[in-house]
Amino acid sequence: MPIVNRVAALSDEMAAWRHDFHENPELLYEVHRTAGIVADRLREFGCDEVVTGIGRTGVVGLIRGRKSTSGKTIGLRADMDALPIEETSGVSYASKVPGKMHACGHDGHTAMLLGAAKYLAETRNFDGTAVVIFQPAEEGGAGGKAMVDDGLMTRWGIQEVYGLHNMPGMPEGHFATTPGAMLASSDKVEITVHGKGGHAGAGPHRAVDSVLIGSQIVNALQSIVARNIDPLKSAVISITMFQAGTAFNIIPETAKLGGTVRTLDPQIRDLVERRIGELADSVARAYGGSAEIKYTRMYPVTVNHAREAGVAAEVARDVVGVDRVDERVVPLMGSEDFAFMLEARPGAFVFLGMGDGNECHHPAYTFNDNILGHGASYWVRLVEKSMPTG
Repeated sequence: MPIVNRVAALSDEMAAWRHDFHENPELLYEVHRTAGIVADRLREFGCDEVVTGIGRTGVVGLIRGRKSTSGKTIGLRADMDALPIEETSGVSYASKVPGKMHACGHDGHTAMLLGAAKYLAETRNFDGTAVVIFQPAEEGGAGGKAMVDDGLMTRWGIQEVYGLHNMPGMPEGHFATTPGAMLASSDKVEITVHGKGGHAGAGPHRAVDSVLIGSQIVNALQSIVARNIDPLKSAVISITMFQAGTAFNIIPETAKLGGTVRTLDPQIRDLVERRIGELADSVARAYGGSAEIKYTRMYPVTVNHAREAGVAAEVARDVVGVDRVDERVVPLMGSEDFAFMLEARPGAFVFLGMGDGNECHHPAYTFNDNILGHGASYWVRLVEKSMPTG
């Protein structure tokens, strides 16, 4: 089956919803306007249950099929939050809020799932229960974890859960997924180097240079990827902040380093965390100083379950055809807090191609409204195919 006809008829309406969300972006958990509109729409569609405030500002809608003999319940998730970026896209519906923009397409994700919810509530051509999940705070706030911790899976008896993200650079209307690791874990590392301040010209030998120590730590950390990680595995360590000093002729007492760590394997994640601590500490001591290391685990690896990844690929083929689905896509080092939902229940994450355009998180990023029908049809077919009536 191609794009569902009724879904295609909803394209203009979905685009209008998206443009409104785009004009009024909200960050992290402060998605009160967006969540309010989503809840109002779900009630208008006739959802059997609409609950707000899950995971602080998340919204959940329950849609029961014509039959309930299967006893099956499937969750479909979209994210609602924007980014703290000043928009430069030039579109007519650009952000009205200074310093905030939908630069990752969550406005489109929300509109797609709303379109699917409207269709499913109208037709109910399935045997079981569909749970539509609208999540806050994907962009660094772990809203997915907050919803799971708030009883998302247990309260509605969700047995499988699925997610979707747009993908710039992938052909328009193409889908991609894979069993196993699909996106990386995302962790934050902060290192405070303690030395001994002094005169940079007259008495450097009486000081312990925190800048020198910090510089050696930056270099040493790259040896973890080069010499501690199996060449067939993946890891990224990027020190992106280095703050030290107040004047050109003073050796500073302290230096602060910060950065990100990405891995695709929980064991590699453990190894990298351990080695960062060992190296930073030993390098600092070798130069006469000391180092405090704070390693914060943020999002785990996004790991698709094999059966559900196969289901997702099969459904995508129904919507766009065999030649437009890659079911063994190479994992990316980006991260997603949908990982928390996949830790709680079996499921799968898919990419939906946007065609050419700026990457996500770019100030001139634009969402391609042509894929709204593909995304909504994918959600509809996933429910109908996974819970058939006959």
